[in-house]
Amino acid sequence: MKKIILLLIILFGVIQFIPYGKEHTNPKVVAEPKWDSPKTKEIFMKACGDCHSNETKYPWYSSIAPISWAMAHHIEEGREHFNVSMWGQQKKNEGDEAIEEIEEGEMPLKSYLLAHPEARLSDVEKQLLIDGLKKTFGEKKEHD
Repeated sequence: MKKIILLLIILFGVIQFIPYGKEHTNPKVVAEPKWDSPKTKEIFMKACGDCHSNETKYPWYSSIAPISWAMAHHIEEGREHFNVSMWGQQKKNEGDEAIEEIEEGEMPLKSYLLAHPEARLSDVEKQLLIDGLKKTFGEKKEHD
């Protein structure tokens, strides 16, 4: 048992030298949507901004592997699918999917909320965000 624990400690130490997830720079903000209000932007940045903008705030533990790997992956995925700092350079109707994800409770991710309880939205904040995003991005147009 002692050998297994020692091996795990050594392995944990070795993986710290893998550079993936250790670079904590944010790309330049190219363009933002024209937010309907400062409150919408504030709530969005509180609950979504770390993964869906180029304004990520990296906590102290974001340099510790394997947590750093998971965080880097989530941030890369989030920015790829929806990034308010690269507004207009992604697919059309960029906000529609974001609104749906929030309405369905898919976003913010549960794993994100465990580490960032401040991102947990009250029912009122969630509805304010949804309404604000609909005004900011425009409502999805249904086709018959």
